[in-house]
Amino acid sequence: MNAIDLLIQDHEKLKKLLEQISSTTERAAKTRTDVLAQIEAEVLSHTRIEEDIFYPAYRDASDKEGIKMFHEAVEEHRAVSELVLPDLLKTQPDTMQFSGRIKVLKELLEHHIEEEESEMFPHAREVLKDDELNDLGKEMEAMKKTIKADIKK
Repeated sequence: MNAIDLLIQDHEKLKKLLEQISSTTERAAKTRTDVLAQIEAEVLSHTRIEEDIFYPAYRDASDKEGIKMFHEAVEEHRAVSELVLPDLLKTQPDTMQFSGRIKVLKELLEHHIEEEESEMFPHAREVLKDDELNDLGKEMEAMKKTIKADIKK
């Protein structure tokens, strides 16, 4: 699978999890906790493969506009991974505060996904050759399996 297809597949899985958790109420604390753990694992593995493999290749092949997109995407990851998600993980799942924080997380991730899929990925297809995207995809799949195995430990 090429790198972009792999990332889009991750996006689809994450969007489904966000829909699932967003449709819960305060009474579904166990479901919220379980789905949030899945979201955290998906965000962690996705962010790592993007930042360690895909983004550097994209940045190095890009022009000024691509480099700007790279930096913005990294900052969006930071906002989710260092600010919103840690707060959410400390929030009681049976509260309205949790619902509000899920909404913010969902909006941030949907915005990030939309920008990547409508701007960054089409540009990446122009600046990276098909064989490069395929090689990156293989490397990303291998890293993702390692990350997921580590998370389960």
